[in-house]
Amino acid sequence: MKNELPVDFTVDKAAKTVFITREFAADLSLVWDAYTKPEILDQWWAPKPWTSKTKVMNFEVGGRRFYAMVSPEGQEHWAIQKYTSISPKTNFKLLNAFADPNENPELPGSDWDIHFSEHNGTTKVSITIYNESLERMEKMIEMGFKEGFSMALNNLETVLATLSQN
Repeated sequence: MKNELPVDFTVDKAAKTVFITREFAADLSLVWDAYTKPEILDQWWAPKPWTSKTKVMNFEVGGRRFYAMVSPEGQEHWAIQKYTSISPKTNFKLLNAFADPNENPELPGSDWDIHFSEHNGTTKVSITIYNESLERMEKMIEMGFKEGFSMALNNLETVLATLSQN
């Protein structure tokens, strides 16, 4: 078992916001690609034994990612992300919502603001997730978001190590 870097995960109920920070021993462009290319994203986005399956992804302002988290039994939980802002290699923002298999979003959703910075070969990813409703945020937390997303970020560490060897 390799030494995984800790995930800083803070929930601010008053602000209906979750703050996540994680550092990766990989260069910025590789971490950026892991968040913006579906063929890499699907390798780490879901906590094991679940998998991630992207049906559509166009990473551009106004574009979207429509994907499912797939359980080991094959049950699909769909979500849609709409990209609202992109500053290459430093930041992108999206609106995230659960959805049905026909891309109909279940609103309210959450606004994700994802920042990337590199220092001496270590890339820091800072994510701010603002929820329109406290009820939605509490549901997200109850569903195991902290544990699941922490596992996904650890998956990303493994994927980045593999990619940087190629």
